[in-house]
Amino acid sequence: MSIVAMKSLDLSGKRVLIREDLNVPIKDGVITSDVRLQAALPTLKDALAQGAAVLVASHLGRPTEGEPEAKYSLAPVADYLAKHLDAPVRFETDYLSGVDVKAGELVLLENVRFNVGEKKNSAELSEQYANLCDVFVMDAFGTAHRAQASTEGVIRAAAAQGKAVCSGNLLTEELSALSRALDNPAAPVLAIVGGSKVSTKLDVLLSLADKCDSIVVGGGIANTFLAATGVNVGASLYEPDLIDTAKEIMTKTQILLPSEVVVADKSQIDFEDFLGSLAKADAVVKSVNDIGDNEMILDISEASANEIAKHIKSAATILWNGPVGVFEVDKFGTGTQILSLAVKDSAGFSIAGGGDTLAAIDKYQVADDVSYLSTGGGAFLEFVEGKTLPAIAALAESNK
Repeated sequence: MSIVAMKSLDLSGKRVLIREDLNVPIKDGVITSDVRLQAALPTLKDALAQGAAVLVASHLGRPTEGEPEAKYSLAPVADYLAKHLDAPVRFETDYLSGVDVKAGELVLLENVRFNVGEKKNSAELSEQYANLCDVFVMDAFGTAHRAQASTEGVIRAAAAQGKAVCSGNLLTEELSALSRALDNPAAPVLAIVGGSKVSTKLDVLLSLADKCDSIVVGGGIANTFLAATGVNVGASLYEPDLIDTAKEIMTKTQILLPSEVVVADKSQIDFEDFLGSLAKADAVVKSVNDIGDNEMILDISEASANEIAKHIKSAATILWNGPVGVFEVDKFGTGTQILSLAVKDSAGFSIAGGGDTLAAIDKYQVADDVSYLSTGGGAFLEFVEGKTLPAIAALAESNK
C-alpha cells in the first residue's frame, strides 16, 4: 500500500485541511482527557512550521445533523489548541462557503457532524470540504473505518480536483506500527483480547488465530472459552452458542486461560449500578473447577495472571485490545494490572488500542513502556481483522 506522507510535501503557502480525531470527553465545557489532542499536535505543529495556512476538521460526539448543540461544540478544543500551539488559533462555525486563513495561522472548524450529509458521505458536502484547501491531510485513524464526507469523501473529491492528498504524522505512524505487528511480526506473537462477548470480537479472534502463537482472552470472552473446555462458569456472562467456535479457535492457536479466577455472588450485584455494587461485593478467589452456580467471574487471580505474564514477557510482538477483568474496581483489577506491567516489562514490540485498553494503561501508568498506543477503537479492530478501511483505501487509490 503506497500512501503519500505529509512530511514528504512542501506545504509552504498552501491551504491545508487536516482531518483529525478531536473527539474528546467534555464535561461542563472542560476537556477531561486530552490524549487524542496530544496525539494530533505534532501534525498540526509540522504544518504550521512549514508555513501552511491550516484548517482543522473533526467530529465530536453524535449530534443530529443540521441541529447544532452547544454540548457538541468544538469550541473548548479551540481554546486548548490556542494554549498548546505557538500560532494564532481561530474558531469558525460557518465555513462551508470558504474561510479566510493566513499562512502560519490555524482555524478549527466546528463539528463536521453538524453538517447535513456528513454521515451519508454526501458528494456535495465532500466537494465543499475539498474546495477549502490545496492539500488534504487525513490524520484521523480513529475514523478511517467510516466512509463519511470528512474522511473518505473529501479524499476522493480533492484528488478528483487534482489536489494533493496525504496521511498526517499520526496516521503514518499508526499504519507503520500496525504493519510491523501484523504483516511481518517478530515471533513469538501474542495477543491480549478482552471484552464482554466473543461475538463482538469474533472476526478479530479468527484473524489473530492465524497470526499469533498464543492469545490471552479476558472478560466474558474468556468465560466462553472456559465453558468450551467443560468448566462450569456459573452465573458469568458467556455465549453458549459460540462454544463450538471457541473450540475451533483453540485448534488454531494456544489460548491462555486462567486456572484461578476472582468471583462475586450474583446476589450482591446491582446491574443498574454495576460498578458501585461491585465496589461493595465480596471478591473471592476460586479454582475454575469450583465456581458456584450463582457466582460471576469478574477477573483472573493474581497467581493465574502471573503465569500468563510469563508468556507476555517472552513475546517478541504483542497486540493488546481489552482488559481481562472489571479493572475500574480495584478488587477486580489485579489481573489487568499484572498483565499491564508484563507488557511494560516485555522487551518485545507492543501495540495497544481501544478505549478500555487505553484507560487501563493510563490507570496503571504504563503508557511510556508500550511501543505504540493506537488512537483508534473500531478502526484498530477492523484493521486487525484485515478489513479495508475506506479512508485508507481512498488515500492509496488517489496516489496511484
